[in-house]
Amino acid sequence: MTTLTTDHRRTAIKTPTPLLTGLDAGIYSIAGRYHRRPALLKNLLRMAEDIDAQAALWKEKTDEALKEKLQGFREIFRRHKKDHEQAPPMALAAIREASDRHLGLRPYKVQLAGALALYKGHVAEMATGEGKTLTAGLAGVLWGWMGFPCHIITVNDYLADRDANWLSPLYNFCGVSVGCVTGEMDPTTRRQGYLNDVTYTTCKEIVADFLRDRLWMDTLQHTGRRQIQALAGRVRDIERGLVMRGIHTAVVDEADSIFIDEAVTPLIISRARENEPFVQACRAAYKIAETLEPNKDYRIDKQYKDIELMPSLDDRLTELTRDMPDMFRGPGRRNELIQQALNAKEFFHRDSQYVIQKDKIVIVDEFTGRLMPQRTWRAGLHQMVEAKEKLNITPPSETMARLSFQRFYRFFHKLAGMTGTAHEAASEFWHIYGLPVMTVPLNKPCRRTVYPRQIHADQQSKWKAVVDDIVNMHKQGRPVLIGTRSVKTSEELSKKLGLQGLTCHVLNAVRHKEEAKIVSRAGLQGAITVATNMAGRGTDIKLGEGVAALGGLHVIATECHESARIDRQLFGRSARQGDPGSARSYVSMEDELIVRYVPKPIRETIIKQLQKNTKLSHWTGNKAVKWAQSKAQRIAYYRRRSVLRTDTWLEDSLSFAHGDIAE
Repeated sequence: MTTLTTDHRRTAIKTPTPLLTGLDAGIYSIAGRYHRRPALLKNLLRMAEDIDAQAALWKEKTDEALKEKLQGFREIFRRHKKDHEQAPPMALAAIREASDRHLGLRPYKVQLAGALALYKGHVAEMATGEGKTLTAGLAGVLWGWMGFPCHIITVNDYLADRDANWLSPLYNFCGVSVGCVTGEMDPTTRRQGYLNDVTYTTCKEIVADFLRDRLWMDTLQHTGRRQIQALAGRVRDIERGLVMRGIHTAVVDEADSIFIDEAVTPLIISRARENEPFVQACRAAYKIAETLEPNKDYRIDKQYKDIELMPSLDDRLTELTRDMPDMFRGPGRRNELIQQALNAKEFFHRDSQYVIQKDKIVIVDEFTGRLMPQRTWRAGLHQMVEAKEKLNITPPSETMARLSFQRFYRFFHKLAGMTGTAHEAASEFWHIYGLPVMTVPLNKPCRRTVYPRQIHADQQSKWKAVVDDIVNMHKQGRPVLIGTRSVKTSEELSKKLGLQGLTCHVLNAVRHKEEAKIVSRAGLQGAITVATNMAGRGTDIKLGEGVAALGGLHVIATECHESARIDRQLFGRSARQGDPGSARSYVSMEDELIVRYVPKPIRETIIKQLQKNTKLSHWTGNKAVKWAQSKAQRIAYYRRRSVLRTDTWLEDSLSFAHGDIAE
């Protein structure tokens, strides 16, 4: 039976604070540095040492005695007794012993420090391979004991299901129920998953379910209104279509990807709406776009990926659009459609931004390389890409509710995150989410050798150098992991290696079904794995027999990303937990990053220097890469700020209505 408290928690959210500016922002920035000061990390590590010192005391307890102690801690946390804030270190000592007995894993001291950092509401930066999954599980037990809805958010359905099942013996022994929610589940199964103390799920699933529940409640999103309906006996009618029990606590894996890279992506709940005139207009607009020429009819802004129509094109468009449906022939609607058609033509390419499966456009996530079959581009762009590929054009969708990931995560009362790459974005984590970054030290010293970046004048020479590097490492018997930025590039490199008589495993958005299996074998002697950004996040690359003596896994980045964080993530696949390893990146002056953000005269000067192999050529090339990444990140940050301003405007606007989330 639903109580007043549980019903209140169903819709209780934290009201996000507006983004500060000017002097207030400066003072808040100082506060952020204070909250991530080195002394705090030293304190956490000291607490971890104290926990470790208690190991012998807990080891001598029987299972029954250990379980009884854990139940005692559960009562302290569940009832929020006055000493529950001082209890985590001693509780973690007991949880650590339970983990050793029921998972066969004794958390390292750095994992204990990481769990404390999560529990205290930090972004814990832990290097790849340092055991973030178990670290989150330790903190998850503490949160599960408190009785509030707790969600641990992973990057895909496979990991959500795997982690919930893998850690369930620990959770169950500690008196915490655990479940997962994945994409293929029906509403009944989802409801059961969310009823657990701790629920593992993905970002997309939790936001979609949150919005669907709000849509179902409609004007009853306020507890008071629901209580009035309860007096009228309508409680069961309200609860019948709901799946969640609310949001309160969340720890987000790969926090930099979700909080930063995907922050501007809104999740939209929509329904199809037949609109044959719009479909006809899209088809006609793309045919017109195919006849237009760049620099004559329109300008291309590669840096911002924007299209500007030339004023001289107006009269011609009036003539070309005569056969369009009347409602799309006005200058405003007409130009908007033509611009979207040109966007599809110039910036969206098959096997890069999307793939075609079963005669449908499927978007590829540019940050993870994964397919997003349930997502579509907005404002007619999706229909334009379908027209480009000569596919059946789907009718436009009517938006029922939308919510950016950035706004959603600001609703949580208690928020934390984990990632291997956080310190570059420490300021943004603090200003937008109020999350200080805590860099947890390595359990064992890193033995990764990072070779100097190779700079090339053109793509051809770059790919020759990449293949030569792979061949050389393969001759030594070392496994090689090669990171690419698109499906197309990964397939082309596979063909190049085939011409050299080398066999490789390809992991991309199209070939993803055996992801965990492929990545788990990437460390075997002589293995060659070509992967997009998806490269097995959450799956350990363990070195095969004798590989460590050969030098470990060698990682190759074939192109730099807009964010140096993503490059660092790929390098983090090698030299895990004290293993040896190496990494190298390759760049050409024809790469997308360089073409978009480095002015053409500077590019041409560097190319000439590289062709002459001058002493300054590689130095200037490296400077160009750093400058391009810095500029790309500034632009991306301004976009995120713009989304945040829109979110704030929405919050202010809704306060004049009835304050509901889903409008």
